[in-house]
Amino acid sequence: MFKRLEATEKRFEEINQSLCDSEIIADQNTYKTLMKEFKNLSPIVEKYREYKKEEKNLNESKEILSESGIDKEFKEMAELEIEMSKKNIEKISEELKILLLPKDPNDDRNVIIEIRGGAGGEEAALFAGVLFRMYNMYAQERRWKVEILNSNETQLGGFKEISFMISGEGAYSRFKYESGVHRVQRVPDTEAQGRVHTSTVTVAVLPEAEDVEIDINPADLQIDTYRAGGAGGQHVNKTESAIRITHIPTGVVVECQDERSQYKNKDKAMKVLKSRLLEAKREEQNQAVAEERRLQVGTGDRSERIRTYNYPQSRLTDHRIGLTIYRLEDVLNGNLDEIIDALSTADRAAKLAGEGQQ
Repeated sequence: MFKRLEATEKRFEEINQSLCDSEIIADQNTYKTLMKEFKNLSPIVEKYREYKKEEKNLNESKEILSESGIDKEFKEMAELEIEMSKKNIEKISEELKILLLPKDPNDDRNVIIEIRGGAGGEEAALFAGVLFRMYNMYAQERRWKVEILNSNETQLGGFKEISFMISGEGAYSRFKYESGVHRVQRVPDTEAQGRVHTSTVTVAVLPEAEDVEIDINPADLQIDTYRAGGAGGQHVNKTESAIRITHIPTGVVVECQDERSQYKNKDKAMKVLKSRLLEAKREEQNQAVAEERRLQVGTGDRSERIRTYNYPQSRLTDHRIGLTIYRLEDVLNGNLDEIIDALSTADRAAKLAGEGQQ
């Protein structure tokens, strides 16, 4: 581990020097690449320097203790310093192990989220709307941009499906644990007997694909235009501005009708298509190494039930890590940090366990 840390610190200093070079500053692409690497290395180097400082304190205290003729009070002080330094070194070592874990290359990207009503009909569609509101409020709290890509609204204001992009640094790193089946238990407004119904909503989370990663042959695309429509005739567009793109080799179909401009809808649809194709590519790679450790926080499989929202008990349970919270309304108002942090911690713990077994 310490060889890696020394190499990391050396690389950090090299980049630091390079960022002062006028030629590199003039080359914006190189400068941005180096700045990103510098930013990623900074927390590791800072923590390593903290470790070295504690190690130096420990050695100095040991030297004092080894001297002959020191008075009792001074000896006790040195022993206390040694004990504190050992505890700090142990704590920092664990933090360094986490910082050195391979970083998900998609963490800093924008994210595309697709929510679809599952079992439960109109009630599932209404809860899809609740989840969209929850994610939207969380994103706005972090000052991230939310852009609807496509939506299919129901008569009662729910969504059969809705897809949207959240743009902001680290957006994917915070939303990536949301993939899967979300189950809701509540009494629908239309239920006269007051019985609790169970419905499900499916969430898919995709990192936005960069153009260099996915090369799409225009000949492989079938692009259709149609008139946009909405629930009960709302938002009906009299021109054929809605876009449907079919990727013929894979059969992936993407629709976008949120904008009045055909060009804008096509641009948004292409973003979603690229992200879906990238996700399919990643899944294929993961299946090729099927014996790899499965994360404790779940596989991200869309068929996996990850969470239950129980309205009568004001309870939220994340089944992957056994987390239960009795403040459902607060969470649905976008206060997701406690859940996301817990999932992130479990993910890191699973990765550390995997590293230890290698």
